[in-house]
Amino acid sequence: MTIQAHIASLEKKHGDLEEELQAILSSPSSDDREIADLKRRKLRLKDQMQRLKETTRH
Repeated sequence: MTIQAHIASLEKKHGDLEEELQAILSSPSSDDREIADLKRRKLRLKDQMQRLKETTRH
């Protein structure tokens, strides 16, 4: 898998997590732990994407 393909895969996962997060936030019985977990996972993916993008610039 190329770096660009890996970045694209991470971006897709990030988008999927965003959709899941929005669905949970719109639910009246949202679980704070689940929300925090999704936010952490999104941030981890964002950090990975940023690191990969930086390596392609050098």
